[in-house]
Amino acid sequence: MSKIVVVGVNHAGTACINTILDNYSNEEVVAFDGNSNISFLGCGMALWIGRQIKGPEGLFYSSKEKLEEKGATIHMECEVNRIDYEQKKVFAKDIHGNEHEESYDKLILASGSLPIIPNLPGKDLENVQQVKLFQNAKEVIEKLEYQAIQDIVVVGAGYIGVELAEAFKRVDKNVTLIDIADTTLSGYYDPDFTCLMDKNMEEHKITLALNQKVVEIKGTTKCEAVVTDKATYKADMVILAIGFKPNTSLGADQLKLFKNGAFEVDEHQETSMKDVYAIGDCATVYDNASDAKSYIALATNAVRSGIVAAHNACGTPLASIGVQGSNAISVFGLNLVSTGMSVKKATALGFDVAFTDYEDYQKASFIESNNEKVRIKIVYDKKSRVILGAQLASRHDISLGIHMFSLAIQEKVTIDKLKLLDTFFLPHFNQPYNYITMAALNAK
Repeated sequence: MSKIVVVGVNHAGTACINTILDNYSNEEVVAFDGNSNISFLGCGMALWIGRQIKGPEGLFYSSKEKLEEKGATIHMECEVNRIDYEQKKVFAKDIHGNEHEESYDKLILASGSLPIIPNLPGKDLENVQQVKLFQNAKEVIEKLEYQAIQDIVVVGAGYIGVELAEAFKRVDKNVTLIDIADTTLSGYYDPDFTCLMDKNMEEHKITLALNQKVVEIKGTTKCEAVVTDKATYKADMVILAIGFKPNTSLGADQLKLFKNGAFEVDEHQETSMKDVYAIGDCATVYDNASDAKSYIALATNAVRSGIVAAHNACGTPLASIGVQGSNAISVFGLNLVSTGMSVKKATALGFDVAFTDYEDYQKASFIESNNEKVRIKIVYDKKSRVILGAQLASRHDISLGIHMFSLAIQEKVTIDKLKLLDTFFLPHFNQPYNYITMAALNAK
């Protein structure tokens, strides 16, 4: 029997622990987490805040009790403050001041990520909120009950910021969304797709303050306004949703780091030190679209990395097949999905990029009800013709289509292979010459 210590028990850590306990009966698992809860699905936070779901209960899929029933030892509200990599020991202190020392044979770091908090004047004022943990969402919801909170400013127009802007508007607040970029969702989609979301937000009376830099949050004890380099916006609450950074303080001076500070790992999730693995938001991934190591913080990537590390730590070789960064957002009925690289990102990375796009109705024209338009863009390399990315937008649920493109990128499928792809046709679902086929046929 060997002892495996896991530092961090959210998505990556939970997947890792479950994989070990479900497949290896002779392994001892001890885990530490500084939080009071496990497995909170932050992607559902906006649904809870916007009252689209009844409560937070369904946003948890595991717990200390569930993992301990399987045989693990779980220390909650217990912060790991030091790791002796030479002696293979982990040191931690719990909420009651008790100190813990645990030796290990294999160590799995699942320390996650931390919110990026800009060094702004006024960032510590009351009602300036973070939005990552269950406790953050709970605090925001409790404060929304106060009549005094009517004007909410969200800083950051990535996925979380856009979703939260929708949530606050759904509970009848005045919402301003600020970002230094000139469009929402600029890190995921090209402008012809982001403009759809911009229009969608404005149609729902959300004020977009784009291409603006926040310079100050004003107030005495509570926030009162957000000042940018172009304007001032009234704010009874400010949400900082700028992004996240890998939490790697426990190994920054011992393990090799990626350019953004994440732990660099190989295809087995092992770090630069033998018997030490890193998973989830604290670690790199291999991006099949760019054929290079990257940092893509998604719960799906975290779960996969936890499974891979678990098997390798238990002596069963298993290599990651890489990721494509597949993602999606649905706001006020508008669905955007993407995988791989946008034209903007591929060009920035030095690819000689081409793309093909198309727009048509999802179903045959004689289907008069529940028939929405779909816009698609397929990005590919000019020389090799290999698909690098895809983006789709519709008010119809077109999300399953992105899985095919994810596999296409992983397997280096060319755009020309899609031209005569055997896709089925039935008027209830699609058209005989559907948007995927037509986009591929239009590729030059």
